[in-house]
Amino acid sequence: MTAIQVPALGESIVEGTIARWLKNEGDAVRKGDALVELETDKINVEVPAPASGVLVKRLKNDGDVVKVGETLGELDEAAVPATAGASVQPAPAAAKAEAPPAAPAAPAPSRESGAAGKTSPSVRRVAAETGIDPAQVPGTGRDGRVTKGDMLAASASAPAPPVSPPPSAPAVPRAPSPAAPSQAPGTAETREKMSTRRKRIAEHLLEAQHKTAHLTTFNEVDMTAVMRLRDRLKERIEKEHGVRLTFMPFFVRAACMALKSYPVINAQVDGDSIVYRHYVHMGIAVASDQGLVVPVIRHADTKGMLQISRDIADVAKRARDGKLSMDDLTGGTFTITNGGVFGSLVSTPILNYPQSGILGLHKIQDRPVAIDGKVEIRPMMYLALSYDHRIVDGQQAVLFLVRVKELLEEPGAMLVD
Repeated sequence: MTAIQVPALGESIVEGTIARWLKNEGDAVRKGDALVELETDKINVEVPAPASGVLVKRLKNDGDVVKVGETLGELDEAAVPATAGASVQPAPAAAKAEAPPAAPAAPAPSRESGAAGKTSPSVRRVAAETGIDPAQVPGTGRDGRVTKGDMLAASASAPAPPVSPPPSAPAVPRAPSPAAPSQAPGTAETREKMSTRRKRIAEHLLEAQHKTAHLTTFNEVDMTAVMRLRDRLKERIEKEHGVRLTFMPFFVRAACMALKSYPVINAQVDGDSIVYRHYVHMGIAVASDQGLVVPVIRHADTKGMLQISRDIADVAKRARDGKLSMDDLTGGTFTITNGGVFGSLVSTPILNYPQSGILGLHKIQDRPVAIDGKVEIRPMMYLALSYDHRIVDGQQAVLFLVRVKELLEEPGAMLVD
């Protein structure tokens, strides 16, 4: 027998959670076939078959927490399959047993039902609670798989079932029970085990709060110039370069230039030393089905708008598809998070520890502002810089935001540096 073990999952990651088995006991597999999907605090990892054979035993179940090196199951190499993915055939004796009456042929499974057959535990929980069949829900996950978000969206859009009156029953006199608590309508609760990734996110945020002198400063920026420039260029850039120009590349470029002026915000505390990085690996917070992830655009300070746009589009797509690697999520020196895409007007972002700064973007909103002694309606955005006050003084934080504001209100300055 060959043991199927949890592989090394990446720097500082010692355990993961079994998201789902991809093969059943008795399935024949070839070397390299994905057997089980593990969820870690950063990415999902597929464990491949170490050899060709038959999966004879699954020692761990969906939802189990497993450590690096732990045995997940056993593979019998002696039973080498003739074709990949073939299942073990029943014994000859079983074939001689009297066959039951033939059942009507089932319809061929659709793409959706095939994807739903490999659903995660969270999807199955939502299905059990709502009564929605995952096979009827279009999947937006990798390879068309149905995600928990797909199920919740289907639940929210599904019409409420008609309420039928309860069957009448003869009244039976009962003595009142004062000790029995009464439950008001609509007080149902659902308990769901916290995922490995959600637990790690919680630990990471608490670590940032406990190990840094966390402080936030605010400013606002008039987005008129950026919006005009983007409106003027976006169609041509998309046509000529195949890149959709969003607002984020402007903020990445402005932040990189401001960090060059105030490098301490790009630095990091290491014991009793301050490590200054003469490069910017920019983290971009991205919401995914598995939770918040922060893929890194390396050497963002050396790239122009078009390349930054390409890199952002690439990491955002791979984050949504669950295809980020460990290298994509490590090594960041500064982070930008955009709550404005969800409608946030102002917030105080928490540091992505051990980084010393994070820039929060918010909703662009038309507001009256004073321009040359006159009141005008302008598209305004609040900016928030959270920083580690142990090494970043308030003056430096404020001047950093002022510099970002100046560059965004005169975007041409970002193109000549």
